[in-house]
Amino acid sequence: MNNTEEVTIEYERQDDTAEEGVVVPHDRISPDTLRKMVEDFVTRDWSELTDAGRTLDEKIEQVIQQLEDGKVKVVFDLTTKTCNIIPLDRINNTR
Repeated sequence: MNNTEEVTIEYERQDDTAEEGVVVPHDRISPDTLRKMVEDFVTRDWSELTDAGRTLDEKIEQVIQQLEDGKVKVVFDLTTKTCNIIPLDRINNTR
């Protein structure tokens, strides 16, 4: 059974192309790995978000809750071979 979903990630890139990726269900990622992935995302990208004085743990929990609520997805980029957390409204299904 193949639960992967091919997607195009729509956002600005320097080379003006959209990334091609695969959605990775967050519940298929080990909890420790997921937490480390979210921590990396939060420390790298949180400046774009409003933090309202939240601690690192609060930010991590907020992103994990958004994953559980389906507001964001973990996407593996086939071009760069990296994972990222992408808001659902920036993902277009190609199927």
